[in-house]
Amino acid sequence: MRKYFENPAVARGLDGSGDSYARGAILVAPSLSIGGVEIAPATVLAPMAGVTDTVFRRFIRNLSGCGLIMTEFTSADGVLRGKDKKAKRYLHFYEDEHPISAQLFGSNPQVMADAARMVEDLGFDLVDLNLGCPAKKVVKCNGGSGLLRDLPLIGEIFKKVRAAVTIPFTVKFRAGWSDNEIVCVDLAKMAEDCGLAAVALHARTREQGYSGNARWEWISAIKQAVKIPVIGNGDIRSPEDACAMVTQTGCDAVMIGRMAPSNPWIFRQIEQYITRGAYDQPNEADRYQMIRTYFSMLIAEGFPDAEGKMKQFASWFTHGVPGGAALRKQIYESKSAPEILSRVEEFFETRLSAVSAI
Repeated sequence: MRKYFENPAVARGLDGSGDSYARGAILVAPSLSIGGVEIAPATVLAPMAGVTDTVFRRFIRNLSGCGLIMTEFTSADGVLRGKDKKAKRYLHFYEDEHPISAQLFGSNPQVMADAARMVEDLGFDLVDLNLGCPAKKVVKCNGGSGLLRDLPLIGEIFKKVRAAVTIPFTVKFRAGWSDNEIVCVDLAKMAEDCGLAAVALHARTREQGYSGNARWEWISAIKQAVKIPVIGNGDIRSPEDACAMVTQTGCDAVMIGRMAPSNPWIFRQIEQYITRGAYDQPNEADRYQMIRTYFSMLIAEGFPDAEGKMKQFASWFTHGVPGGAALRKQIYESKSAPEILSRVEEFFETRLSAVSAI
């Protein structure tokens, strides 16, 4: 299946007169119900380790356009250990984050069920099982995508968790361990049979990691096999890509991961594309406001290692900014979070003043 970003000239029409995807595309749905929870629009922020903490989730929510946000994947064992500070931090959220889903990983059905029950008691709207993480340290513990080689065990987890909670239970998984071990359709059917409310597919194998192209045809195959909502994930870099995925696969919603920290406006752009067939491109003042807002939120939250977070996000947030390399250097050399914020403000105020003086 061809993605928009692979050949934008053809997708838009070689004469430049219009967007062929827009003319023939099925747009991302304005809303979707997952087990009675309304997701509007039908867009999901993917769970990402080291990224989707409460600050980033609220930051994305405040930019508008994202229907459902998810936590970083969290160890079910850690949830049950009351003193696990990392699990507590991962599952911390505010009222303005609803609807929100907590994603858990683990391989013990009873532990998963007990952790899911605790997640429900904390007030989450949904609980999700991670069968997609390709990290070696997770896989070697039979978690994440490591479970894809043991469908009977996955079935036991499905049944235990489903019986333990009343909130919608969903699963995010990869197509299989490798091209020779594709299990996504069987897994989706089993999820439906066990009473899960929706499935999300990252259309790559564990062996691929994050390389190569996502195989959207696997999303289409799942959509044809089950009646519960199917969420597609992989290679969505623009609103056109999101609509191309829906058009080509029939999926009910789209999930966006790595593109979100690179372009935090993508959810709002998709929403604009749904409603008016066009979307705004951020200017330099928008980017300045975005960076300052996120960095200020980190400081206000008292986030552990806010300085490190700022440096982590600097390469994403300043990508494409004229003179961005110099700003990144200043950020990396800064000794504290307030100093980083000051460097950002000084850089953009100088640039914007120069532009306004012309």
